[in-house]
Amino acid sequence: MANRLANSTSPYLLQHAENPVDWWEWGEDAFAEARRRDVPILLSVGYAACHWCHVMAHESFEDVGVAEAVNANFVAVKVDREERPDVDAVYMNATTALTGHGGWPMTCVLTPDGDPFFAGTYFPREQFLSLLANVTRVWSEQRSDVIESGAHIASRLREMMTAVGPVAPITADATAAAVRTLRQNYDIARGGFGGAPKFPPSMVLEFLLRHHAATGDSDALAMARGSCEAMARGGMYDQLGGGFARYAVDADWVVPHFEKMLYDNAQLLRVYTHLWRATQEPLWHRIACETAEFIIRDLGTDEGGFASALDADTIVDGHSIEGATYAWTPDQLVDVLGEVDGRRAADLLSVTEHGTFEHGSSTLQLREDPDDDSWWAATRERLLTARDARPQPARDDKVVTSWNGLAIAGLADAGVLLERPDFIEAARRCAEFVTTTHLIDGRLRRASRDGAVGAAAGVADDHGNLAEGLLALHQATGDAHWLSVAGDILDVALDHFRDEDGTIHDTADDAEQLFTRPRSVADNAEPSGTSSLAGAWLTYAALTGSARHRDAADAALAGVGSLAARDPRFAGWSLAGVEAALAGPLQVAVTGSGSAAEEMLHVARTSTSPGLVVAHGEPDAPGQPLLEARPLVGGAPTAYVCRGFVCDAPVTDLEDLRQSLSRESLRG
Repeated sequence: MANRLANSTSPYLLQHAENPVDWWEWGEDAFAEARRRDVPILLSVGYAACHWCHVMAHESFEDVGVAEAVNANFVAVKVDREERPDVDAVYMNATTALTGHGGWPMTCVLTPDGDPFFAGTYFPREQFLSLLANVTRVWSEQRSDVIESGAHIASRLREMMTAVGPVAPITADATAAAVRTLRQNYDIARGGFGGAPKFPPSMVLEFLLRHHAATGDSDALAMARGSCEAMARGGMYDQLGGGFARYAVDADWVVPHFEKMLYDNAQLLRVYTHLWRATQEPLWHRIACETAEFIIRDLGTDEGGFASALDADTIVDGHSIEGATYAWTPDQLVDVLGEVDGRRAADLLSVTEHGTFEHGSSTLQLREDPDDDSWWAATRERLLTARDARPQPARDDKVVTSWNGLAIAGLADAGVLLERPDFIEAARRCAEFVTTTHLIDGRLRRASRDGAVGAAAGVADDHGNLAEGLLALHQATGDAHWLSVAGDILDVALDHFRDEDGTIHDTADDAEQLFTRPRSVADNAEPSGTSSLAGAWLTYAALTGSARHRDAADAALAGVGSLAARDPRFAGWSLAGVEAALAGPLQVAVTGSGSAAEEMLHVARTSTSPGLVVAHGEPDAPGQPLLEARPLVGGAPTAYVCRGFVCDAPVTDLEDLRQSLSRESLRG
């Protein structure tokens, strides 16, 4: 029999809809039930593509004995961390404070008022049963101590969340110092930062590319290039289908944790696109195209949005096996390709008899380019066709506002720079769906599934990342509608997520009140609410001249200074925003149409200046401030280049525009 989760819009919660555990969704009804029964809340937080979440589900939540212990003594609440990042954030803070580490699945025990008094992550079945018994005993015998402890923990966490660090503008000297700090953590031999496990440092790479463009720092470019090559040639990249897995468990990027997340691939698509713009090296062009094609093909939904993830595990003969879809043995390659081509492919893809993964299988690597491109293209297609016939990982098909904003930005940038109009169309279709479905009465919702929007309110990064995507789409298409919608979203963020002192919270001032209001300036797998809004405010200000948005961006970036100095790996997107602020705004407005205008746009878009924004259309086009009072000169398409709102003379000659936007001219 299905439990209460059967009506959820979350694929993760639906995975638990037939558990014998009597699950509740997060909400006042669950807490009211806990107060009525006078029992604690057992809070379990995870997400659909999480391997260890599946393990704990199979070991414990599908077990009748465990379910009896839970149902008798707790109100069990299941939360999808991707649908409710606010709930996840506050209880992850508690978990980290109590245990020194965090992760998913996250397991917390709360008083009926929501105060945490125990926290942990994954528990094997016997340990979990022991935990349930101990908590039940303590709740029965030492109730007052438990409630006092929970209240104390909540109070201390509130103090931590309300403390505001030092505020100071991040200067050019500070960004140079951040590069030096990153250099100390850079793995010269293998790429990336630190040791195993290795996560794709997408936002740090964006910062390094912008820093190189602004200063010419060769170290910054070398770290970006080395990391991108190591990731693209290793097993973390899907050499057959395109796209990146969540992270590598080893320092050499050989064995991935196989879940493929939209937010990783959207950000890496943009990184590889921008690296190609900076270097014109064909590897980056190929990886960007393949990643965009993966996003559209494998994560696209019927409504036009993009699904959240492909699972880490594949169900094979009733068993959940990580990586079963993707790993190969030499004999399997021979079965598909024949003896000669199979052995050749095994050599090329580092598939060995011993194996690089589990049970003698190997992940596919492409450590060097094949010597015959046509042979490799045909071989890749044959292997992909064979792989598609295998059992496939499940797809978490909820559409998250924030991550779709990242995808819109990546596809829009890739579309114009790689000259792929199909990417721009995919970005436009996504933007149409998200802004018509997730934006209700001027306020964003967090997620939808099958076109039905959920009840959870949008958080700060939903606003920042979606606005960033819409601003990129506006610059790609010249459609003023996207600039207008982005402005409305960013105004909501100014009014509801930002205090008078400039502090940005992850939840709105009128959102559900948890025991503390979450706030973080640190980037993690995606930009924080603070850095996402700062970057979008900055771009919007450059496109419109809005001092209000520029001031908000500067204040937000100033609040990240101490983190950027201490550990720039967690301030990559803020540092990228600082580079844009220091270098810009560099505004290029191209008026007119036809091939001459398109050539001017191409020159403008290939500028690597971190502060670049581009507007295009007919003179005085409605809704585009940068096109106001910008007539054609001599009836020809015309480019206007402005630095910090101080403009050069308009140009109609392509070489004049190219010279105006050259690195030497901009740095000079």
